[in-house]
Amino acid sequence: MSTTIICNGTAILPDRLLPDAAVVCRGGKIVTVGPARKVRAPRDAEKIDARGGYISPGFVEMHVHGGDGADFMDGTTDAVRTAIRAHTRHGTTSIFPTTTTGSPAQIDAMLKACAAVQHEWQSTDGARLMGVHFYGPYFAEDKLGAHAAAGRRDPVVAEYREYFSRGIIKIATCAAELPGAADYYRAAKRSGCLVTCGHSNSSWIEMERAFRAGMRHVDHFWCAMSSVPSLIARLGTPMQASMAEFVLAQPEMSTEVIADGHHLSPELLRYALAIKGPKRLCLVTDANRALDMPPGDYRIGPQKDGSLFHSDGLVGRMPNSTALASSIVGMDHMVRTMARATKAPLPDVFRIATLTPAERVGVARKVGSLEKGKCADVLVLNKALAVQRVFIGGTEFRRSP
Repeated sequence: MSTTIICNGTAILPDRLLPDAAVVCRGGKIVTVGPARKVRAPRDAEKIDARGGYISPGFVEMHVHGGDGADFMDGTTDAVRTAIRAHTRHGTTSIFPTTTTGSPAQIDAMLKACAAVQHEWQSTDGARLMGVHFYGPYFAEDKLGAHAAAGRRDPVVAEYREYFSRGIIKIATCAAELPGAADYYRAAKRSGCLVTCGHSNSSWIEMERAFRAGMRHVDHFWCAMSSVPSLIARLGTPMQASMAEFVLAQPEMSTEVIADGHHLSPELLRYALAIKGPKRLCLVTDANRALDMPPGDYRIGPQKDGSLFHSDGLVGRMPNSTALASSIVGMDHMVRTMARATKAPLPDVFRIATLTPAERVGVARKVGSLEKGKCADVLVLNKALAVQRVFIGGTEFRRSP
C-alpha cells in the first residue's frame, strides 16, 4: 500500500494554522497530520512539496448547477462528469449536484445520471458525488430568480416521496409558504436530508412553521429570498419580518453566501460571517454551465429549455435586466474573495468551504477537514490561495481540461 506525504506547507486546520506541517496519506485515508519534524513516514513514501504554500482539505460544494458547458439538469452521465471535473479543477473534492426547475422527466433523468456516476465513481473522475441537492422545482412564483417558470410547481407528494426513496437526495429545498411545504419538510427530514428553504417570499411566521417541520437552512442568503419590503407587496401592512430576520435571529439556522464579488458586497459578506459565525455559514458557488467557458449566451437548467442568460466573463446576467443569473466561478475564487473581504482568520474562511457544509449535510465523518481517518481529499495552494494540486483519496487529480 503506497504512502504519500504532503509537506513544506502550512496546514489549514478547523481551529488553527499549523506551520511546517506534514499530511500523510495511505490507502485513500489521512493517517497522520502534524508538525513535519515529528511525522515519520516510510522511506519510499512519495513526497509532495507544497513549496511554502498551504495544505488544506478539499472544498465541499453543496449548491452547484454545472460547469465547462454542462448543467447537471442536462440529465446525462457525460454532463454530470464534465461539470464535476470542472469544479474539481477549482479544488472541490465533494459535490452535491443541484436541480433547477424542470419537468418530472427532466428531474428523473438528472437523478438517474447522478446515481450512475456515483455508483461508478473512482478518484480519477474528480470530486466525490456525495448526493444530490433537490433544489428546484418547488419555488415561489414571485421568487423564481433565473429559473424557468414552466418547470415550477407546488410540492407533489407522490413525486417527492419517490425521489426521496432513491436515497441519493441529501439536501432538500422548498419555499416555506407553498401549500404542502410542511409535509415536504417532514418527509425530507425522515429521509435524512438537510432541509432548506429557498426561492421563497416567506414571512417569519411561515419560517417558524417550517422550522418546526425540520427546516434548518436557507439557500444563497439575500438572493431570491423575502425581505421586509417584498413582504409588504405580498401581505400588506403591518410590515412583516422576513427570512433574513428569522435566520439571523435563530442560532440553529445556517445559510450560505455566494462570494463571487458580484452577488454580495464585501460589507454583506463580513456581516454574514460576523452574525452567523463560521459554524453556521457556508460558501457555495451556485455556479452554472458558463464556468470556465468564454463569454456568451447559455442556459441555466436543461439545455433544451432552461432559462437563457448571458455570461459577461464575470457573472451570469439575465437578458435585458439587472438581475444576476448564478455565478460562473469556482470555489477557489469564493475562498479568495471571502478572505479578502472579511480579513477573517484563514481557518474560519476555509471552514465555511469545507467542514461546515460537511457538518450541515452530515458527511463530516468522511470529509471536510485534515483529520486522521478521513478521506485523503487534500489541496495544495500557493500563498495567494490559488489551487496548485488536488488529491482525492490520496490520488492526484490531473487538472488540465
